[in-house]
Amino acid sequence: MFSRQGQRNDPFISQNSLKQTLVKLWNGDAVPGQKQPGLACTMDAPGYNCFVDRDRMDAAIQDLGPKELSCTDVQELKQLARQGYWARSYALRGKVYQRLIRDIPCRTVTPDASVYSDIVGKIVGQHSGSSLPLPEFVDNTQVPSYCLNPRGEGAVRKILLCIANQFPDVSFCPALPAVVALLLHYSMDEAECFEKACRILACNDPSRKLIDQSFLAFESSCMTFGDLVNKYCQAAHKLMVAVSEDVLQVYADWQRWLFGELPLSYFARVFDVFLVEGYKVLYRVALAILKFFHKVRAGQPLESDNVKQDIRAFVKDIAKTVSPEKLLEKAFAIRLFSRKEIQLLQMANEKALKQRGITVKQKRFFFHCEGHEPTVLLIKTTQKEVCGAYLSTDWAERNKFGGKLGFFGTGECFVFRLQPEVQRYEWVVIKHPELTRPVSSENTTSLPSLCHSASPDASDRLSPFLAARHFNLPSKTESLFMAGGNDCLIIGGGGGQALYIDGDLNRGRTGHCDTFNNQPLCSENFLIAAVEAWGFQDPDIQ
Repeated sequence: MFSRQGQRNDPFISQNSLKQTLVKLWNGDAVPGQKQPGLACTMDAPGYNCFVDRDRMDAAIQDLGPKELSCTDVQELKQLARQGYWARSYALRGKVYQRLIRDIPCRTVTPDASVYSDIVGKIVGQHSGSSLPLPEFVDNTQVPSYCLNPRGEGAVRKILLCIANQFPDVSFCPALPAVVALLLHYSMDEAECFEKACRILACNDPSRKLIDQSFLAFESSCMTFGDLVNKYCQAAHKLMVAVSEDVLQVYADWQRWLFGELPLSYFARVFDVFLVEGYKVLYRVALAILKFFHKVRAGQPLESDNVKQDIRAFVKDIAKTVSPEKLLEKAFAIRLFSRKEIQLLQMANEKALKQRGITVKQKRFFFHCEGHEPTVLLIKTTQKEVCGAYLSTDWAERNKFGGKLGFFGTGECFVFRLQPEVQRYEWVVIKHPELTRPVSSENTTSLPSLCHSASPDASDRLSPFLAARHFNLPSKTESLFMAGGNDCLIIGGGGGQALYIDGDLNRGRTGHCDTFNNQPLCSENFLIAAVEAWGFQDPDIQ
């Protein structure tokens, strides 16, 4: 459930500070300690840097707009941002980004371009940009191309790795690849792009939020978005509830719609306004996307059985439905939508997550694993024992139980021990098919031939690809494969659990269970030193 509490006045952005700097900015006055390149751009053609694919960029965003901007009023600047005034000029947008980002109040020690020059060689080494891994905090988020050429795409990876080196406190930030890819368009080199991204991350104004940098902040943002949908997009919310097994999982995707799925021309327009008005803009645009999705798809069959995938596909092809101007117009047409409401909802949801004991570790475990099938779970104890499980079914299946703990999976699942000795325990029914009797012909015509008496011939063994529902078991305890809830993970049930892991992923226990007929996989009560989950995914599903 979403949480709601009262409101208090705590604005995102210090309007006086912003206004003072912007007045200096547009009047051409000096900002202390900074060089003052003029805002006016006199280029006759876009000055693309070496990271941009010129042909693709010309097709995506035409450079037809004004070359200079003169503005002394904050409200006027907001209107110009919403109207896309500098979006019509590639060079002018770059100048505006540079000034607005330089105005962000940051930590005393914030990495700048010179730091990047010092560390990039040590971090990247001899690797080419395209072969570099992405830092863990991006959560396997793909780097959007945004009309970058291969050199540009490699530069984004280099910059992200250097940011990870300088910001060890950033633990979860899947929005950052899109931000860096966009900023690279409007930077002279990698070092300048690195500095801009660092300033966004290092903002130290407590009343101004830019992008989430921890999983707790990300999760509470998703809950807040759900609250806002329920209040401001009731028709779309009803559709989501009707077509999805867990509406919270749909709303957890909202940042991906903006930071990755939106086409470049749309995302750049959103980012224009975001730099002036703050985080509230992201919620507004995501709500507008959901409104348009509902308008287009209401009454129509979904293109797949996964509404998350349908929304992603809709956002990727949003140009078929609405222009960037109409999208922002819809976003800012939402009435009675205040900054203080968002901040209070965010605070209330963070508090609720902590009070309910929903740990960041376990929520992140599910977040990583969902969408992958199968997964392999590996556990190393503090006694250097290693055990785990092969799990046949997507962890997203747990959402079918409405928040209650319920078992799912198929006979493909098995548990194992690797250290101190290797041992594998598969579904007890595979080795002992006499535990089953065939499902009646009223239910199926093909399964009886698979269910026959024990035989030493391996070819006669039951297929592990069958779910427990395909068999008439005398007891359900032989078909409890996997379960996950807010408080624990369980692998194997019936008379005990093969593996039980607490919600903090810190402690566990193991014992005999009827499903796998296993011996304890390690010390019966253990402390966890490390947990790994390896997932497999259909390459056609993104």
